[in-house]
Amino acid sequence: MARSGFWRQWGITVIEEIQIRDLGVINEARLEFRSGLNVLSGETGAGKTMVLTALGLLLGNRADSSAVRANAQAAFVEGRWLLRDNAELTDRVHEAGGVIEDGELILNRSISTDGRSRASVGGSSAPVGVLAELGENLVVVHGQADQIRLKSAVAQREALDAFCGDKLQPVQLDYNRAYTNWRELERQLTALRSNLGGKAQELEALRVALADIQAVSPQPDEDTQLAEAAAKLTHAEDIRLAVAAAHEALSSEAYEATDAIDALGSARRSLEHVSMHDSKLAEHVEALRLIGSQVTDVAAELSGYLASIESNTALELEQVQERRSAINVLIKRYGPTLQDVFELERKAKFELENIDISDEGLRSLEANVNAGKSEAASLANQLSAIRSDGATALASAVTEELHGLAMAGASLLVTVVNTGELGLHGQDEISINLSAYPGAAPRPLGKGASGGELSRIMLAIEVVLAKGKTTPTFVFDEVDAGVGGAAAIEVGKRLARLSKQTQVIVVTHLAQVAAFADNHLRVEKASDSTFTASSVRRVEGEERVAELARMLSGLGDSENARTHAAELVELSKTH
Repeated sequence: MARSGFWRQWGITVIEEIQIRDLGVINEARLEFRSGLNVLSGETGAGKTMVLTALGLLLGNRADSSAVRANAQAAFVEGRWLLRDNAELTDRVHEAGGVIEDGELILNRSISTDGRSRASVGGSSAPVGVLAELGENLVVVHGQADQIRLKSAVAQREALDAFCGDKLQPVQLDYNRAYTNWRELERQLTALRSNLGGKAQELEALRVALADIQAVSPQPDEDTQLAEAAAKLTHAEDIRLAVAAAHEALSSEAYEATDAIDALGSARRSLEHVSMHDSKLAEHVEALRLIGSQVTDVAAELSGYLASIESNTALELEQVQERRSAINVLIKRYGPTLQDVFELERKAKFELENIDISDEGLRSLEANVNAGKSEAASLANQLSAIRSDGATALASAVTEELHGLAMAGASLLVTVVNTGELGLHGQDEISINLSAYPGAAPRPLGKGASGGELSRIMLAIEVVLAKGKTTPTFVFDEVDAGVGGAAAIEVGKRLARLSKQTQVIVVTHLAQVAAFADNHLRVEKASDSTFTASSVRRVEGEERVAELARMLSGLGDSENARTHAAELVELSKTH
């Protein structure tokens, strides 16, 4: 299949290649992986372990300067992944400043002899921790030195839920909604109870304030308007005398008194008699006429103003001062400005109309909390029932797989315990345990099993969980430890079956496993008295048959071994 054909056809993430330079016994190597089952084989000590070390470095594992090849300054590893649609992974790469071009993600890592380690994500330098974050979505490694993917209770619950699939998912979504609603109602009730006394006091204070404000009923800018009115009334006599004097000067009512209006009229009449002899004088006549008209208007307005002042009494000034005093009391209590008083009035009206802390309101909220919890509990019980059925089916399917992997007496036990305590994912505690032989007490995964047995256990679980799903690349080391003959062929079959769903990489020394490979890579070591180096290359056709023969008998040119190897290849094709 073409370089990225499987990826484009099935939409899964695969490792395309890994390049290694100056790491352990490997001088320089380029491993080209394909979709399906990839096998790494080679003589003991050839450097297969360094390939896994290189992959681990790309996944954020701790760097060890002793792994740098002798006489080299630094070791370097680069990996290329072809990605399926994965928004979470893509976003994390972009957050780290990296770039994904044409669906290809490049990670690299270097280790110097002085212990320094550098990492790069998508062409941009990044902390090693970012490699570890990305690695969780790219590769799952199973081997003696690696922690089991399903070791934690959270991972075991997620595995069971994934196995339950479409039966569980809609109920889980309904439960999430109900659980969130119940917890929010419970939070409101707790807050209401804890603040009940204080809130009652606050509302009472708002009632008093609202009553004070409404009793006065101030109007916008009334404080400014009243201040102006008070100033005017306080100085009313001074204003009256000044206005009267001005009016007298403009238009006097005294007998034979001379005022401005008369003077302007006299000046205008004097000029009128001679204006026909000089056009300039005619302009002055007209100007005096306009001025006289304006002065007459001012005199009339001052006369009206005098009448209004004389009608204002001391009683009006007292009323204004009383109104000012009432508004100033509100400002002092609820200010510092009249606008603050209006804002408090608005707040008081809103809260008194909308906040209910009565016994009836409290009982209503308590009823809603109980109803919300009942709904969540009902859905949690449905989750428990689905998980219990799924646990039985998962345990049975994995146990059947184990029997075909030279672990005939082993059995898996998946337990669902209803705790009665509602949580984010329901009320169940999930545990996955293994009984290594008939009558043996079930023990947590990873305890009491060898590295090879652990790999086979995880192979069985992954084969079952992977049905119909796409998952990260799986890497198995020592999956065939302690296995031979027909059992080894069964291991190969299951690895091949798993590789139909996702990319699988296996380090093996068994021809029965390697025969099922879609891509067979051989790690080769060359050495003389001064130099030792390993490289990696793909073996195909007769070369592959020779490698399988070597794995069977230790003799690649043995005719019997080659015949047997050819038979294994033919067997794998019929699987």
